[in-house]
Amino acid sequence: MSRYSLIFLLLVLVARAAALPNVLFIAVDDMNDGITLFGENRPFKTPNIKALARRGVFFSRAYCASAACNPSRAAILSGKRPHNTGVYGNDTDWRAATRGRLTLPEYFGRHGYYTAGFGKIYHHKGDGAFNDPASWDNFRKMDPQYMPTKKLNGAPGYGSRNTDWGAWPKDSEESKTMDYKSVSYAIEVLQQQHNKPFFLACGIFKPHSPFFAPNKYHELYDEKIVLPQRNADDWNDLPAGAARLMGSKKWFWKGMMRVDEQKGGSYRDFIRAYAACCSFADMSVGRLISALDASGHADNTVIVLWSDHGFHLGEKDHIEKFALWEKANHVPFIIVDPRNPGSAGKTCDHPVDLTTIYPTLVKLCGLPANANTDGISVATQLRDPDRVIGRPALMTYGFKNHAVRTSRWRYIRYADGTEELYDHDQDPNEWTNLALDPAYTQIISNHAKWLPGKNAKAYRNPR
Repeated sequence: MSRYSLIFLLLVLVARAAALPNVLFIAVDDMNDGITLFGENRPFKTPNIKALARRGVFFSRAYCASAACNPSRAAILSGKRPHNTGVYGNDTDWRAATRGRLTLPEYFGRHGYYTAGFGKIYHHKGDGAFNDPASWDNFRKMDPQYMPTKKLNGAPGYGSRNTDWGAWPKDSEESKTMDYKSVSYAIEVLQQQHNKPFFLACGIFKPHSPFFAPNKYHELYDEKIVLPQRNADDWNDLPAGAARLMGSKKWFWKGMMRVDEQKGGSYRDFIRAYAACCSFADMSVGRLISALDASGHADNTVIVLWSDHGFHLGEKDHIEKFALWEKANHVPFIIVDPRNPGSAGKTCDHPVDLTTIYPTLVKLCGLPANANTDGISVATQLRDPDRVIGRPALMTYGFKNHAVRTSRWRYIRYADGTEELYDHDQDPNEWTNLALDPAYTQIISNHAKWLPGKNAKAYRNPR
C-alpha cells in the first residue's frame, strides 16, 4: 500500500470514528413501575427520568430477562439469555459462563470506542469477582456502601444490614454515597475531550436495599403514602411450581414487616424508604444528564436507561424480586437518539425485554451486527413506536421457569409444568390465575410456543 493510500485510509477511519455517536449507558437497580414515569398516578417521584423520556422513546412494557441482579445483567451485557448460558442465580460466575462471547462494552471497544464504566454495572459479589475490567479502557467498581452508624428501622425482625431502611440524619452525607461518587467519576469522563467516540456506563445502585437516603428525599413523601394493593388470598390459586419457587422468599415479608393498615408501622416506613430511594436515584440520573448537556456531547450521544428488574413491595403477598410476576419484571426503559428528534416524547407500548439493548445499540451506532446475541433490535421502533415487535417479552427465573408477556397476557410455566395465566386487561394485580380454566387453552397454547425448547443446566462455578 502506498503512503498516499495509507493516509487516505487513515483519514477515512478518522472520519468514520468522528461520525459514530457516543453512548451513555445508565443502569438502575431494583426500580419498579411505581415511578411517575409510568403515570402521574404512580407514587414514586422521578422528574428527571420523566424529563429524559421526553427526549426519546419510552418503552412502557419493558421487561427484564430475569428478576435477579446477576442473570439480568449477564443477559444484557453478554447478549445471551439465561436459558442459553445457565446463569440463573446471583452466585453464578457469569463471565466464566459466557467466556468467549464479547460483552457489550467489549464489542464497542473492538470497534473503535473508548469504554469506561463506573458503579454497579455487574452484579457485585462481595470481593468484586464478578466485575469484568477486561471489557473496559477505564473501569471502577462500586465504592463501599456508606452506612449509618446504627440500625434505622423499627422492624421486629432484622436480617442483615442490607435489609435496613430509613433516613440519614444529615443531607450533607449524600456526597459520601456510592452513587454520588459513581456519577462524579462518570461526569469527569463527560468533561474530557475525546479523540474517538465513547461508551460510558454508569451504574446507579439505588433504589436497591438497604433503603437509606438523605432526609430531604424522605420529606417528599408523608406518612400517608399509598400502600400497595394486596389480596389476603393471593396465593390460594398458585400452582405447585410457584409455591415451590416462592416458598423460601417468605422470610422477608413474614419476619420483618408489621402489617397494620391503620397504623402502618414498619411496613409503611419500608414503602416510604423505597420511595425516597427512587427519588434519590432519580437525582443521580439528573446529575448525569445535566453534565452531558454541559459537556457539548449531548447532540451526538445515544442514551439508554434501564433497570435490571422490578421489585415487589407487598403485591402478590411478596417482598423483593425473585419471581415471574409482573411487579418483579416490569422495568423502566428509555432510549434517546438525538439524531432522530422526531422520536422525542413518544411511547412504544409493545412488550419487549432487555435483551434488545445489545443489538439495538449496535444498530444505532452503525456497527456490524453481532450474530451471537439472542435479542432483536428495536431501532426501528425509535422511528416508528407503533410498529409491531416480532416477538413477545421472555423472562426466566431459575432453571426451566419462564414467563411470556404479550400486550394483554402474562403466561408463566414452571419447571414442573404447572402454569399461571393472567389477563392484564381485567386483572392488572394478577389476583386470578386462569390457567386451569379450559376456556383459555388456546391462549395458553399461543404463548407456550415462545418458551425455550432447550434449557442449559445451571452453570457450576470453577473451583
